[in-house]
Amino acid sequence: KLLFKENLLPSRGDTRLFSIGPSIAVISILLSYSVIPFSYRFILADLSIGIFLWIAVSSLAPVGLLMSGYGSNNKYSFLGGLRAAAQSISYEIPLTLISFWIIFRISITNPLCILVLPNHPLVLF
Repeated sequence: KLLFKENLLPSRGDTRLFSIGPSIAVISILLSYSVIPFSYRFILADLSIGIFLWIAVSSLAPVGLLMSGYGSNNKYSFLGGLRAAAQSISYEIPLTLISFWIIFRISITNPLCILVLPNHPLVLF
């Protein structure tokens, strides 16, 4: 739906920031999905530092939200962008802490190896 809608750009805003902001947010989310193994046979990228890459790439999404809000040159849109970025960061912090706990507890950063852990239930305790 987003790709086929009418493209409206703000007359007083920065059109580059307004256009690039959502692209950065969507691309960072799609890139973070490339690290996640969906099954044993469906793996897009098998990286040894996949968890760190997932955390780094997914933390770029709030930057795109801020760019979108700032690029419209409207104070209410900017406040909405700040709110969305703050909300995104507040959801990201617990996810990062849980991921670090798993990394430090089992010393594995490869998501494919973490996928095998349910076969050994006492590893995390």
